Amino acid sequence: MRFLPLLLLLTACRQPVTGTTIHLEEELTAATVTGSAVPSDLPAALSWHGAEIGAAWQGAAGPGSALPRLEPLGAEGVRLVLGEGEHQRRGWRGALAVALPADSHREDWAFVVVRARTSRPGTRLTLGFDRRSTRGELVYDSDPFLLRGEGVDLVPDGAFHRYRLRADWVDGGGPDGPWRDLGLTFFSPEPATLELSEVELVPKEARFAGAGHGVGVEARQGLHRRVLYVHAPSQLSFQVTVPQQARLDLGLGIVGAREQRFTVKIGEETLLAETWRDSTTWGSRSIDLSRFAGLTVRLVLETSADRPGAVGLWASPILSGARRPTTPNVILFVIDAAGAEYSSAYGYGRPTTPNLERLAARGTLFENAWSNSTWSKPSTQSFMTSLHHSVLGGYGAPSEALPAAAPTMAELLHRRRYQTAVFTSNTWCGTMSGLDRHVDVLQETIAGPNSASSEELLRAFWRWRDDFPGAPYWVHFQTTDVHWPWEAVPPTAGTFLTPEKRAAFEALEAKLGAAQGGIGRAWALRAPAALFERAGVDRRAYFEGARDAYDEALLYADHQLGQLVAEIERRGELDDTVLIVTADHGDWPGLGLLEGLDPNGRVPFLNPYLTKVPLLILAPGRVDAGRRVPEAVSLLDLLPTVLELTRTPAPEHLQGQSLVPLATGRPGWQPRPVIFDEFTRDPATGALSGAIEILDGPWGAALEIGPEMSSFRLCDLATDRYCRRDAAAREPERARHYRDRLEREFRKNIALSKRFPLAPPGALDAAQLETLEALGYLR
Repeated sequence: MRFLPLLLLLTACRQPVTGTTIHLEEELTAATVTGSAVPSDLPAALSWHGAEIGAAWQGAAGPGSALPRLEPLGAEGVRLVLGEGEHQRRGWRGALAVALPADSHREDWAFVVVRARTSRPGTRLTLGFDRRSTRGELVYDSDPFLLRGEGVDLVPDGAFHRYRLRADWVDGGGPDGPWRDLGLTFFSPEPATLELSEVELVPKEARFAGAGHGVGVEARQGLHRRVLYVHAPSQLSFQVTVPQQARLDLGLGIVGAREQRFTVKIGEETLLAETWRDSTTWGSRSIDLSRFAGLTVRLVLETSADRPGAVGLWASPILSGARRPTTPNVILFVIDAAGAEYSSAYGYGRPTTPNLERLAARGTLFENAWSNSTWSKPSTQSFMTSLHHSVLGGYGAPSEALPAAAPTMAELLHRRRYQTAVFTSNTWCGTMSGLDRHVDVLQETIAGPNSASSEELLRAFWRWRDDFPGAPYWVHFQTTDVHWPWEAVPPTAGTFLTPEKRAAFEALEAKLGAAQGGIGRAWALRAPAALFERAGVDRRAYFEGARDAYDEALLYADHQLGQLVAEIERRGELDDTVLIVTADHGDWPGLGLLEGLDPNGRVPFLNPYLTKVPLLILAPGRVDAGRRVPEAVSLLDLLPTVLELTRTPAPEHLQGQSLVPLATGRPGWQPRPVIFDEFTRDPATGALSGAIEILDGPWGAALEIGPEMSSFRLCDLATDRYCRRDAAAREPERARHYRDRLEREFRKNIALSKRFPLAPPGALDAAQLETLEALGYLR
């Protein structure tokens, strides 16, 4: 141990970083950096400009579909015409594709830059990967490409703009291996023309060429990690005070080199020296630092490579020690689309959630909990920020991120020195919504069927815990077991839907898909009555099959919840964990079986089938066991609750309130109505269209808002629980009261939204253009 006094001397000149959990990437400004210079020999892009597009790119279409019309424009590029022949699924689509060199792989490329123009609002560009040769049985299997990538709405001002889309991200994951074709798919709600003058495929190294070192997010085989990046050769030196029971957990990754050497030292003592050669996967490593506990030392991270300037990635480098009792682990287990109306814990007639029922005896069950929106992106963004959808700017584009000024649950707990992770099979809950911010590790793809997502995500979670066992941690699960297509998955397969009944239900889906233009098995829960008539499908028979399949999927998700809790208990961690079980929204199967519901009308958000969700908090010693809470609450209350249970300061702008008073029987809860809020945003004007609704005891009301509409509906929930009739005519004073209230709520939300500006839509901003052009890309 003679080296220890020397270590103290080496670090005496700097203020040490302290804490029981230290995210080294957050301490980069306090580090001493040596080397790490951006190389001058960056690899070239693959690019097509002007007439090159017309020569190399071809029209693409799904099997059996007509090719789109391409018109060469000479030096200006090519025009894609979306006319009557391209009318598919509520709009007009057209695609084109180019073959890539034989040795191309997605992991080698950062993004695709497309220069395009259109005058048609609502026109959308989406990346496609590898042309499809045969059609599958599901609705998505008729697309021109096997895999879909990132999308963006185009600026409809008739001028050329450049758009950047990630090349290494695929919706729902996909097989590894060569990348054969790059595709572009365009969609418009009306016939349109688009002009392309430039397509450029930019290599991965360009993502890290803006600075010698920094912090970013990088993916390997669907596993996204927060990384500290450097350019070899490099040395990062941190002065840290080592906590008790300390360990350093990190991942290794490379870009732009066949191999790279990673070294970790304390002072001059080498603790890790490893050469990493795989650019497609992460290497996870853990180093025991307990013998340095209590000492202030110089922690050194070094890289070297066969090619100077090659990028080295220190993935989620976390120095952690003994967990404090005041900082419990937090697990947010969201069963996507699992409505309370279908849960036996809430009185449903089938035993769909036996594990949730058992857990309710050990925690607090909220009997009247509601999501604030009816689908994943707005709902998840809202409960992760405790801000209504209209405050966050509404829905502008599928891949549009949250406003940077709206901190998320992960972000706030990461600042509290939590390890943070997300495991989801729904991309709306990760990178497509900006919910990967300050997340150490994120998996949002699965290899198996959508309906068995939770089993795979739980395996990934426990692998992460084995690789990064430090505490405390925060993890967000969002599974899609209960999302269509509801495949049969053991051990619950056949519980409510025999193989014969399942085959009959899938045959009905196929008939509905054929009636929609031969698109394969269709998800027709929201389809108008005319589609069922055209397909010759009995609507009630379809919804009975959908309900059975849904119930069986919910039972499977509940089974996996039981497996999660059993393993937490086996590891002895339950007393140190806050477990919250909920759903982001409900689903439609039960609606189709309701008598008196207009199948062609708008269903209010406050319909229990759509937004009433299960909500359980299990936190031994922190909330009461066996308590059932009848008060109406919403998912906006999740973030304030987690912040209170972890003793994390709460921002003053939050629109929810902590549920801890209700879960412990102490004062502090302020009763108030539940507000539902869901809007789309016009990309040209920024105007919001949608609805804001209220649930206030036995009354509900819905106000639709838009440039050309402003309709209102009053619901007497005491006699009409599912809001099938409008009570405004017989209750004019009450209707006026709630309409005024909703208008005030909307104005209040719009005023608050000014504090959370959105990033510029679609087009690359000036700084991004300048960086790429300075690096020799985008001529």
